[in-house]
Amino acid sequence: MGFMSVLSFAHKLISERLTLGDRAIDATVGTGADTLFLAKATGTRGEVYGFDIQATALRLAEERLRLAREEAPSLATVTLLERSHAEMAEAVPANWHGTVGAVMFNLGYLPSGDADKNIITQPDSSIAALEASLQLLRPGGIITAVLYPGHAGGDKEAAAVESWAAAVSQKVAQSIVYRQLQRTDSPYMIALEKKKESPLKL
Repeated sequence: MGFMSVLSFAHKLISERLTLGDRAIDATVGTGADTLFLAKATGTRGEVYGFDIQATALRLAEERLRLAREEAPSLATVTLLERSHAEMAEAVPANWHGTVGAVMFNLGYLPSGDADKNIITQPDSSIAALEASLQLLRPGGIITAVLYPGHAGGDKEAAAVESWAAAVSQKVAQSIVYRQLQRTDSPYMIALEKKKESPLKL
C-alpha cells in the first residue's frame, strides 16, 4: 500500500475540516472533480463557488454536476463563474469574507483531451488568488494547492506558491508540503490552515 496521491491527500485534509452547510471555493474548476467533491462535502445547506477562465472547463463541470445530482441530489448550491481566481474576493458575496471553510487550487492546465495545454495558470494571478483565499477563510479553514512542476511554466509557478506559503506568518496560518522527494518533477501539494485566532489583518 503506497502513500495517497496528492489529490487524495488534499481531499482528506479538507474532509476533516469541512462540515455540512459550510461554504467552499474551487479556485480552478477544470473538469469539475474538486467542485463536485466540495458540493458533496458541504451538502444541501452548503454553498460552493467555482472559478475558471475557460468556458470549456465550466461546461465540463456543469455536466459532471448534472449527472451527479441525478444519482445523489444532496449536493450544495454551486455557482460557476468564467472569471480569474484572482478576482474571487470581489466575485463572492460580501458576507462570505471570513466564513469560507475551504479553498481548493489544482494548478496547471485543463486536463481534457481537446483543451489547449498552452493555457496555464500563472504565478501572479495564482498568488493574488491565494492571498484572497486567506482573507476569505474562517478560522480553522484550509487552502490546498496542487502544483505541477513537470510542465513548461509549472516549475516557476510551483516555486512562487511555495515561497508565498513559506512567507505567511505563523500567527496567520500554518503551512505544510506533501511531496515525493525522489522525483522533483512530480506533482505535490501545499496546504495552509488558518489559525483559530488569526489577526484580523494579514
